[in-house]
Amino acid sequence: MKTILALLTLFWATTSAAETLRLAVTTSFENSGLADMLLPAFKADTGITVQLLVVGTGQALRLGQAGDVDAVLVHAKTAEEAFVAAGHATHRREVMYNDFVLIGPATDPANIRSAPSATDAMTRIAQTQAPFVSRGDDSGTHKAELALWPEPPAGDWYLESGSGMGAALNTAAGLNAYILSDRASWLTFGNPGTLALLFEGDPVLHNQYSLLPINPDRHPHVRADLVTTLEAWLTSPSAAALIDGYTLNGAQLFTFNAR
Repeated sequence: MKTILALLTLFWATTSAAETLRLAVTTSFENSGLADMLLPAFKADTGITVQLLVVGTGQALRLGQAGDVDAVLVHAKTAEEAFVAAGHATHRREVMYNDFVLIGPATDPANIRSAPSATDAMTRIAQTQAPFVSRGDDSGTHKAELALWPEPPAGDWYLESGSGMGAALNTAAGLNAYILSDRASWLTFGNPGTLALLFEGDPVLHNQYSLLPINPDRHPHVRADLVTTLEAWLTSPSAAALIDGYTLNGAQLFTFNAR
């Protein structure tokens, strides 16, 4: 009997491991709460459990390069394309998008509400040296922020938090500072203090999320079969309905655009 129980335990452990996919995702995606809706539905449809590793985009890509995950879901197009070109991923599949927004004190000392562009808004913040909190963590949001400054920011007014989106928003709220956030993280943020959404709508603030399957030729142990199933599901009508239907207080957090 003990031998049978031991064999059954080994069988179930092996089966469980065989049906687990390791996915590195960004803190902004995890903070949004969308994973809590998508992953149970994916498991119900396929029987596959997704184990999330929640990090910034830069760290997610490094995990993928090392073969420590089976796929990554990130939002930094230039870095993603370089990752694929280097052979670390088989391809890049766009899944959904939202946008970045500029958050800051409701009093808006840099007057970014009237800015004609995101770059002009950042220029106004730099010129007034109003406190600004940067992710400072090589994340997709950090990369997007750095691309908006007319010149590299420096000074006591510019604080690099080295943290995820939720923690960075908390820091900005505590300092009553400006910050660039993805819209989903801002809408789900529960501690805004006196912060408000001050600038939005510039096309350069588009925030695309894409799936990158890790190349099994580089790392034969990755579960490419499970990633293929995940990709097919994430780009299916079922996933589209869940992504487009995910709202908070009437606001849609993501838009499905698989292609």
